Amino acid sequence: MKTFAWFTTIAFAAQLLSAQSESDAKARANPLVSSSRMVYEMVNQTVLRAAEEMPEENYSFRPTPEVRTFGQLVGHVADGQYEFCSAAIGNPTRGPQVEKNVTSKAELIEALKKSFQYCDKAYDGLTDAHAADMVRFFGRSMPKLTLLDFNIAHTDEHYGNMVTYLRMKGLVPPSSQPRRK
Repeated sequence: MKTFAWFTTIAFAAQLLSAQSESDAKARANPLVSSSRMVYEMVNQTVLRAAEEMPEENYSFRPTPEVRTFGQLVGHVADGQYEFCSAAIGNPTRGPQVEKNVTSKAELIEALKKSFQYCDKAYDGLTDAHAADMVRFFGRSMPKLTLLDFNIAHTDEHYGNMVTYLRMKGLVPPSSQPRRK
């Protein structure tokens, strides 16, 4: 039994090291796309944590009548993922228009997660060799990686809005919370 446990542990460790080696090799082969994806994932996780942090009853909160509710911000970020990444992928399909059609916290968080999964596809197939391939977005031509970085900036911009809403409700935004271990 001890021998079985030992071999199982060794096999699991080898599998983890192999996966990390593959990930490291991919990052070395595509440092531009890998670096962009790292920031993309970090910003997305912070936005997701903010969406989870805000209580359901505050999803309809808006500081002034002229701005989006917290829930609409979450929906707007989800819609942005589809808009930016569909152009990078080359798929003209319009997203589900989350901001206008979804209101509950659970459904908005699920839609946000699905939008991130959709956008992951833009990174999954992109290499540094094709990062400068030109795409059209809002009537302009730009490299794919620039478009994906524009998506990161857009998402992070709205995370800044979310921070204000969270603070107004007496909550600590994820980026100000102690780091998780």
